Amino acid sequence: MPHVMNLDDIIGIESIKLGFFKEVQRKISELKASNTELEHKRQDIQAILDGIPDVMVVMSMDFRLLSVNRTFHVVYGDVEPVGLPCHQVFKGRNEPCSPCPIAQAMANAKTVSRTLQIMHWNGENRQVECTASLMKGTGGNPDRILLLQRDVTLEKQYQARYFQAERMATIGILAEGVAHEINNPLTSIRGFAEALNRRLTALEEITPKGEQGAALQADFHEYLEIILKECSRCSDIVQNLLTFGHRDTKHLAPVNLNDVVANSIRLLHPRLSTLQADIISLEFGEQAPLVLGHPGELMQVVLNLVLNALYAVQEAGNITITTLVDGNMALLQVLDTGVGIQEEHLHKLFEPFFTTKPPGKGIGVGLSTCYNIIKKHGGDITVQSEYGKGSFFEVVLPNLAE
Repeated sequence: MPHVMNLDDIIGIESIKLGFFKEVQRKISELKASNTELEHKRQDIQAILDGIPDVMVVMSMDFRLLSVNRTFHVVYGDVEPVGLPCHQVFKGRNEPCSPCPIAQAMANAKTVSRTLQIMHWNGENRQVECTASLMKGTGGNPDRILLLQRDVTLEKQYQARYFQAERMATIGILAEGVAHEINNPLTSIRGFAEALNRRLTALEEITPKGEQGAALQADFHEYLEIILKECSRCSDIVQNLLTFGHRDTKHLAPVNLNDVVANSIRLLHPRLSTLQADIISLEFGEQAPLVLGHPGELMQVVLNLVLNALYAVQEAGNITITTLVDGNMALLQVLDTGVGIQEEHLHKLFEPFFTTKPPGKGIGVGLSTCYNIIKKHGGDITVQSEYGKGSFFEVVLPNLAE
């Protein structure tokens, strides 16, 4: 006999439906809460990634970009990099870079690869440390690549300044040692020469009369005069070495720029003696420029500027060094008629490691050191140049009132 559905049966079915719908609503609420929590976590992670000042890129194993952080767009502009190969995005080239930190990371999955590369960021060349590491997927096998790019230009500049300071300190110590070692025998030579000079009268009395005796006396006078003159010149060189080697910059003193230039030229005498006699002209103003500074460091500035000028003229031009007082400022100017500097290089001259000289002729720290010294003395250094005609460097320092 068929079962006849009564009211209890109907209520039971509706109760089951009601329980099912309540369970569905509960699951939907849980999923919404879970999705909300995941979205918050995603936003937190993205905020952390965007807060990192380094360029951060996730790439596929075939070197194509998958995602980037906010810093990427700050550095590379409003480009859409997803799907593009890394060498096209970073270097604008059609073939992989060499050395490639990503390839090195893939070659050895257990290590992180770091390389230093020169990259064109925001209109200028920057030193960038590229760090690449492999990212493991759910199966434990590498399936993506994480690349970080950090601008270390400022760090390298500080390192260059530190190494230059250490180098100059070492040169200073060596110069002081050499000066003291030279000074001891030089004092003896000068002392005996002066003693002989005092005995010339007695020598004249016992020297035979006549032309031969007169010639002998003249030779003795001339030779002793030359010895004493050269001893004085050597003493000046020794004093300049001691001044250059003294690197204590805590105590500044009034310095005459004319003396700094003259002493620098004396130090360069061995090199200048092999060049044309009038290659350097000195033009000192009527009023001596007096500044508060360190003579050794200011001499280093003059030496750098003159040596660069000598390199530029290539033994066939002229160099004019001028000092003068203009109002409350002391000016030091170095003008050469050398090869000049190309216009696109002028704004980079005072950057560490920038040089227009060929390899082995310079490392690009001389002018940056000059810039730092002049800034430390409260002054400024500028350059004007026309390629093929010459260059003009001007140092401006506060002049001391007498």
